[in-house]
Amino acid sequence: MTKASTRALGATGEAMAAAYLTRAGMTILDRNWRCPAGEIDLVARDGPAVAFVEVKTRRGTGYGTPAAAVDPRKAARLRRLGARWLAATALRPPVVRFDVVAITVAGDGTARIDHRPGAF
Repeated sequence: MTKASTRALGATGEAMAAAYLTRAGMTILDRNWRCPAGEIDLVARDGPAVAFVEVKTRRGTGYGTPAAAVDPRKAARLRRLGARWLAATALRPPVVRFDVVAITVAGDGTARIDHRPGAF
């Protein structure tokens, strides 16, 4: 898979995740928020909680599940980025959590979405 097709798959997955979370009643506050330390895929409000969401999309499970790609190093990075996002906004939510949305896209284009609220 080329770098461009990997980026396209990631962008498609993020759009699917945003739509899924919206249908589940969450409000997307930010997409692809960037700072010098990295990027947060999605920031969403779920009732009183703000969820920092890592989206992982794969075409199969040959290299493991998409959720397994969120290792302790990536989790720690997302925690740091979440703190930076909060510092950059006026929001002070009573609850902060870190979610993973794992998407597996089959060869026929159908997708399986696995939302893991509070994954770490």
